[in-house]
Amino acid sequence: MSADPTPSPSVELSIIIPVYNSQEALPELVLRLEQVMASQAVAWELILVNDGSRDQSWQVIQQLQTTRPWMRGIDLMRNYGQHNALLCGIREARGAQIVTLDDDLQHPPEEIPKLLAKLEEGFDVVYGTPQQEQHGLWRDMASRITKLALQSAMGAATARQVSAFRAFRSQLRDAFLDYRNTYVSIDVLLTWGSNRFAAIPVEHRPRPYGASNYTFKKLVRHAVNMITGFSVLPLRLASLMGFVFSLFGLLVLVYVIGRYLILGYSVPGFPFLASTIAIFSGVQLFALGIIGEYLARMYFRSMDRPPYVVRRQTGVDHG
Repeated sequence: MSADPTPSPSVELSIIIPVYNSQEALPELVLRLEQVMASQAVAWELILVNDGSRDQSWQVIQQLQTTRPWMRGIDLMRNYGQHNALLCGIREARGAQIVTLDDDLQHPPEEIPKLLAKLEEGFDVVYGTPQQEQHGLWRDMASRITKLALQSAMGAATARQVSAFRAFRSQLRDAFLDYRNTYVSIDVLLTWGSNRFAAIPVEHRPRPYGASNYTFKKLVRHAVNMITGFSVLPLRLASLMGFVFSLFGLLVLVYVIGRYLILGYSVPGFPFLASTIAIFSGVQLFALGIIGEYLARMYFRSMDRPPYVVRRQTGVDHG
């Protein structure tokens, strides 16, 4: 964590990019950012957080930084995940405003002024929502699942328009300055500080290099972590299911007793009994599984494991 997270008077805007296996895209990305910001009358910094890349991304970051004093590089000890890397960069940022975007050039740097202009209208967080998704069927489906989970965790209507391309005010990080947990969702943490969210459509381009590191499995896992880590919806669902099936069991009991009183004999057949037992057993195991997920989160939280560990940094300190 930065020793002094307050905005520096010499830096107005911090651009934070988590980097993972993007050695080919980084030179073009930095060059385009440089060109865009040259037309903006604002003092800015670029923070690239290397999230345990297995290629030469860190060496590229070091090389690019040597001729760019406004650029900083942070190398994490291992791969912690996109949101953990973002949290690291956000805590190190010195600007009054922060912009985050991906490292794969799908978020055009040329769209950054649009986000900042919308932010100036009085909002605290602005998302750049793709006009058209550039992913495949399974990736789009997983993305929708994640956004539904995010809506549950955030409790905000903007959740379905959430994107990794976002701009927000640095004061919001005061709400999660002491957050220590291996499960991180930047979008949920931002709701801890404000509910003034907005979203605008931006261009979303195909990835020019390599393949996405977010698979269907990883996105679903991220959705599960968000729901169980930042929401009590599953517990409420388990309670509701318990109530519904208790009512169902009561109705079955009334049916069995009524049939015996009216017709003089009970409900025949082993299948009826077996299916009823199976239903109730399944619901009980499902509820226990949900409770187990929350207990696991509490157990890992009790370990006080940090969300990231920095190995080294490069670049001039703007403080």
